[in-house]
Amino acid sequence: MAPPRLALAVIGDEIGPTLDEMISFAHEHGIKRLDMRTVGGRNLLGMTADQVIDISRTLEKAGISVPTFVSPVLKWPAPGKAPAGGRVDFAFDPAECPVRDPLLHAMDVAVILGARNLRIFSYLRYSGFRPSDISVSDSELTGLLGHAKHYDIVLQLENEPVCNIGNIAELSAFFTARNAEVEELDSDAVMEIYLRPLVDIANAWSTGERPNDADIAVLAPYTTAIHLKDRDLAAGRTVPLGDGNVPWAAELKRLLGGVEANEVLASIETHCPQDRRNATARSVAAIRRIADEIGVEIV
Repeated sequence: MAPPRLALAVIGDEIGPTLDEMISFAHEHGIKRLDMRTVGGRNLLGMTADQVIDISRTLEKAGISVPTFVSPVLKWPAPGKAPAGGRVDFAFDPAECPVRDPLLHAMDVAVILGARNLRIFSYLRYSGFRPSDISVSDSELTGLLGHAKHYDIVLQLENEPVCNIGNIAELSAFFTARNAEVEELDSDAVMEIYLRPLVDIANAWSTGERPNDADIAVLAPYTTAIHLKDRDLAAGRTVPLGDGNVPWAAELKRLLGGVEANEVLASIETHCPQDRRNATARSVAAIRRIADEIGVEIV
């Protein structure tokens, strides 16, 4: 059985802060998809609908599609919980949202962009977290899933170290608990369709985790999107893909071997702000080289 294709995307602000920089890079490197997070240093969740419409029209005229709104949804403190602290990249205060309901506005932004996916998190890490704290039967995730079904947008839950689900083991534990809940509720498959793991293997490695086969086997059948970056573990920093210690060829083969979808969105999240454009160009070249090495098609 052939492995799934990789639909290559780049998170736009990993190239530069302006739309012109993002578009010129995409054209130069044959990139047809940009996942969108910020423009001009402002998160799209903090923009009005009209501002997002202008961004969407500009990208459409340039022949670029947006698979994912890389939102900061639930990358903020949980109600009544004090976060553990620490630096939060691309932090967002829901009070900065121009409308009262940031969850609904996130869906509106995704719709305007034509995005099929919405990236979400699991609240900033706090003591005593359990997967049931964001149970789909009683939490903000309930409302998100309702919106997701209405708008036909897939929620992609990322493992992010500053959040409660920070590594692959925690992501696996959440989806294991979710599956048990689905069976108990005799669900109509809303969760099965509209809630997926956004697997970030480099994030896991950055925490010291080496993802095991069992956890990857839990997540792979539900995986339709991944993030790509690399880590220099000795230096404790993110580096262009292929320049670090993550064995990407082996990790991709292992994950894709259990994926059931025909295509996986592979989004480059370079995280090299000191040299964004060049580092992202090197990462694009690296994933094309790695994919060729393991016999995976990039589209």
